Amino acid sequence: MSDIKRIGAGARMSEAVAYNGIVWLAGQVGNPGDSVEEQTKTCLAEVDRILAEAGTDKTRILSAQIWLADISTFGEMNKVWDSWVPAGNTPARATGEAKLATPDYLVEVIVTAALR
Repeated sequence: MSDIKRIGAGARMSEAVAYNGIVWLAGQVGNPGDSVEEQTKTCLAEVDRILAEAGTDKTRILSAQIWLADISTFGEMNKVWDSWVPAGNTPARATGEAKLATPDYLVEVIVTAALR
């Protein structure tokens, strides 16, 4: 049986948890005050960073959940997502509208990926 590896463990949560060949990332958010486009870029850069720390990358993402504070910004978010996600390696994905932790957050990205 594999050991559980916690990345960026804090008092409340970890940035990611890896176990048995899979890594689960906590929700990534952007900088308050930025546009949906800029917040999405920040979220995805954090996903890249954490996946690299776990020893994998975005070509290994199995699933993604994206939460938008306002679903009318779906196109803005998708513009950034579509330029970031690797062709031929698109994950299963769901996008919905939700109240996020603070009204300053407009987008949150949560991914699960296979380790190398």
